[in-house]
Amino acid sequence: MQLKERKNAHWGILATTNNILIMAKIGYIMAAAHYDKLEEDRQWMQEYGCVKIVEENDADEKSRPLWKQLMIALERGDELVISKFSNALRGARELAMFLEFCRVKVIRVISIHDRIDSNNELFPETKPSDVLLMIGSLPDEALVLRKASEHVSKLQERMIVQLPPVSTAKERRMDREKTVINLYAAGHPIDDIWKASGFHSRSSVFRILNKYNIKLNRGKHSGPIKKKGERKNSQNNNGDDNQ
Repeated sequence: MQLKERKNAHWGILATTNNILIMAKIGYIMAAAHYDKLEEDRQWMQEYGCVKIVEENDADEKSRPLWKQLMIALERGDELVISKFSNALRGARELAMFLEFCRVKVIRVISIHDRIDSNNELFPETKPSDVLLMIGSLPDEALVLRKASEHVSKLQERMIVQLPPVSTAKERRMDREKTVINLYAAGHPIDDIWKASGFHSRSSVFRILNKYNIKLNRGKHSGPIKKKGERKNSQNNNGDDNQ
């Protein structure tokens, strides 16, 4: 019998026929500057037993690198506690992808303020109509959060005196590069990685993969990434061989 080790404990244990599955309870909050339930949500998650609470800030509202990394780190049977679906997700399309992800990986989702538990154990008073209301209102609520975060970020940029940045420019660049590599390793399409990373072009994604000698292994992009001159010479050689 194998026992898979995972760091930072307070784990739930699910017994199966051949092994033991260790489950982690993880919290996530988009900690926007105007969000007034941050302390309340932290306390709820801590009392529920979350071993880690991931908090994203206004500057990363669009790209959400910590959320992307969390999706990669979650394992089968884990429990994810969020403040609200409209706090964690940016629209209906993301909601659909997220719910499918949780279904496949058997992730239990608990939304504190939506009062939704995918295991139907908490919030017994929640009705199907409440879930439908959450789905219908999510786009508008997410838009309000997005605009408020953008406003705060612009104000901070215009301030003469600013608080020290959380990390240096180099560390932020390294975080973005790590996100690109992790998302590619997890099987995400290049276009999704490009949008999630916040880069202005798809070529930036390929540049990072090339920088770390990542071999492309799917779609029309496969094998080592060649430089522009090498690709041109290769095409010319192939043309000569065909003549």
